Amino acid sequence: GEDSRSFHVSIQAPLNIASVGETQSITTVAGGQLILECPEDAVSPTHIEWHREGSLLQEDARRQVLAEGRFLQIQAVGAADGGEYSCRATNTLGDTSLHLRVEVHG
Repeated sequence: GEDSRSFHVSIQAPLNIASVGETQSITTVAGGQLILECPEDAVSPTHIEWHREGSLLQEDARRQVLAEGRFLQIQAVGAADGGEYSCRATNTLGDTSLHLRVEVHG
């Protein structure tokens, strides 16, 4: 006789974000739209949080987190939106952060 079985294999990998430990600098013009990306190449689903100046970012009419945290969109950018942003991606094997400094001109 013959017997067969199917298995579902889920591979989990540590997170890896480019430029970990370095702060990337982004310059934008006041009045426009800014989209920040939290690049992650994790195989397994992750949880992504955005922070501004060390505090968890609260979404509002101008600031929205998109694609399950992968992007942060800021509308009608103003001088007050400048500063240090970070995203933190977490999976079952750990977490990693990416830091961005935003400068607003105009």
